[in-house]
Amino acid sequence: MNRRKLVMLLGGAAAAWPLAARAQEPDRIYRLGVLHQLPRTAAQFGRLFDGLRRQGFIEGRNLVVDPGGFGSSAQQYQERVAEMVQSGANVIFAGGDAAMRAAQEVTRTVPIIGIADDMVGSGLAASLARPGGNATGFSILANELDGKRQELLLELVPGARRMAALVDPTTKSPEQLGAMVDAARSRGIEVSNHSASKVEEIGPAVDAAHAAGASALNVLASVVLNANRQVIFKRTADLRMPAIYQFPESAEQGGFAGYGPRLEEIYWQIATPVARLLHGEHPRDLPVQQPTTFEFVINLKTAKAIGRVIPEALLIRADKVIE
Repeated sequence: MNRRKLVMLLGGAAAAWPLAARAQEPDRIYRLGVLHQLPRTAAQFGRLFDGLRRQGFIEGRNLVVDPGGFGSSAQQYQERVAEMVQSGANVIFAGGDAAMRAAQEVTRTVPIIGIADDMVGSGLAASLARPGGNATGFSILANELDGKRQELLLELVPGARRMAALVDPTTKSPEQLGAMVDAARSRGIEVSNHSASKVEEIGPAVDAAHAAGASALNVLASVVLNANRQVIFKRTADLRMPAIYQFPESAEQGGFAGYGPRLEEIYWQIATPVARLLHGEHPRDLPVQQPTTFEFVINLKTAKAIGRVIPEALLIRADKVIE
């Protein structure tokens, strides 16, 4: 059932942007590089390119999308960016902190736009209002929301005394992890952290969390973990372990629960500043955006499959329940 379906209201000045400024240059071909661990077929890219078409950038007509950066590993990022720069990319779209950082290390002139956990905190932008440098984009409040998901998981699994966090160590600092452990301990809950920065490390990390006695798993924000969420779905289902994920889409796709901004809507919204950069605006003039609405989705079918009963109060609070 659907409840209070929320629409992402992510800010931006597209409505006030003069039509003349949006006019395409006749006969010009624009080049967009995309640096991401996911393949071109991932659903959010469809939303990005739909948004660009709405802005007048149509692949095969006046837009060329460099195919080389899709499905890249972190170890390939700098090489892929160098290839994009060499091929004359007008703008580089990067998915995640590591991709944005790699792009900045390769070029300080080609405009970079991306989605990061904390763009200011990680040093990718000087401030939200004035990014500085050649990068801007979307900062998804990952650290704050990781903590919120931990709180929700405690409510979803009442009586739990041990929990675990699945962590990509390339995206989380010891201080951030320590704060989450301390917050849980103040409520009488022990949290153990289990690291996975590659797909082959995910299964063993989830197994280790289960062996440590964790009753539930908080899958912390990470491009790697999100890209391989189906691996986590299967392993946690086998272990009958409830897990919460950073995007509501994960719960719709089989995860136990998800809380955060809707990822596909972020990609739809970010098409507007991508278009502005293609038109020649400078990243320093485009403020970093943040999500303003969030969605809580519970997959009741998954809960029943692993033998979990969801408290009725949470079912009422959820924005969507998968039955």
